[in-house]
Amino acid sequence: MNLSEINWDINASGTWPLPAKALVIAIVCLIVAGLGFYLDTIGQLDELTTLETKEVDLKKEFEDKQKKSANLQDYRDQLAQIETSLAIMLKQMPTEEEVASLLIDISQTGLASGLEFRLFQPGAPIVKDFYSELPISIQVIGKYEELSLFVSGLAALPRIVTVHDVKIAPIDKDKGKEDAMTMDAIVKTYNEKSSGTANPSDKRKRGGQ
Repeated sequence: MNLSEINWDINASGTWPLPAKALVIAIVCLIVAGLGFYLDTIGQLDELTTLETKEVDLKKEFEDKQKKSANLQDYRDQLAQIETSLAIMLKQMPTEEEVASLLIDISQTGLASGLEFRLFQPGAPIVKDFYSELPISIQVIGKYEELSLFVSGLAALPRIVTVHDVKIAPIDKDKGKEDAMTMDAIVKTYNEKSSGTANPSDKRKRGGQ
């Protein structure tokens, strides 16, 4: 077949040889298929990739929720234990009326341990979420055993008392106190807010209603 002898006028396509017709039809089909792929299929492939990624994320989210659901009772038990511990701690916090007597208890604990107070200065309350922190700056002098006895005595008080920022240093012998040491510290106790302020468990219960 001599291609130069073919009249390539589209109006004369009926006279084209069969191989030429097949070639043209194949070229047209390829062009149409390419346009269809570019205009339609590429977008669908991008959407498919997005949906596959979303499917993986949803599966992971489902697995996470399934694990949480399986451990729901354990979480509830832990929450109940936390609320019980919190209630016990709240009961150990002094009321506003009891703070003054607690300060006396702290001072008497130090004296009973054989310590000498050089500083006993209650600071301003520091308001927290559902309680107030009451810091007391102290400086005491005594032997190491007496200091240990004092700290142990604070821990044994019926109300919550903690010791922070402890600094212990020896005292010069020429000051007449053999084996004596000075301890600077911040003693903290905690006061529950007034009944008008709800504690976290109360907020959670009201939120669930």
